[in-house]
This record gives sequence, C-alpha cells and structure tokens, in this order.
Amino acid sequence: MTQYFLTVPHDSATEPTMESMQEFDAAELAAVMAAVDEFNSALKNAGALLFAGGLNPPSTAKTVDVTSGETRVLDEPFVEAPSYVGGFWVIEAADEDAAVAWATQAAAALQCRIEVRALQEEPEA
Repeated sequence: MTQYFLTVPHDSATEPTMESMQEFDAAELAAVMAAVDEFNSALKNAGALLFAGGLNPPSTAKTVDVTSGETRVLDEPFVEAPSYVGGFWVIEAADEDAAVAWATQAAAALQCRIEVRALQEEPEA
C-alpha cells in the first residue's frame, strides 16, 4: 500500500487558527467539526489512517538555516505564499484513485480543497 499526504490549504491573508474559528457561526462550525470527526472515524475504521494533525499558521514558524556554515534561526516561514498547509492526514491507500476517494470525503467534510500527494518510496537497493 502507498502512503499519501492529504493537505488542507488555508489562506495566508487570514491565517485561521482554532481561536479565530470560534468567531464562525457556532452551528456551522459544529457541523464541520462533526463531519471531520466522521471522516476521521471512517479512516480509522478502514485502517487507512496513519496520523493527522493541524498546523499553526506560518507567522509562528521558525526556519533553521545552515547553508552559510553557521546555524541561523529565523522567525519566519521557509517560503511566503498566498496559501499554506493548515492541516493534514497521512493515510495508506491501495492506489491514487483510493486516495482521491478519501480526499473527496475530506473536501466534503471541510467544504474546501484537499491536495493529494503520494509519499516517496525508498529506492530499491
């Protein structure tokens, strides 16, 4: 089985967080959270979920740079972009079609786009 990285994009301009999500309509937020819980349960029950998580926004990032030969720790994201990965799932699926089917369910739960990418496999020796 291949491992896939399903990512949830967020808009860099708004940088949504768990705190800012509390400003959403309570009923709409509850419905989304219930749909995500249902999706996570389906992944677990199918044995497809390896792990998942939400990420803090890029404004909280630190970038460690040793390219100059010295270690520098920068209070900034690695790259600035109009959107960023706000959350993710790492799943196992038989093939890309199966991973896309899972991503379709995630997109429906969150009412957003989901990116699907296979993890690289180790080269054969």
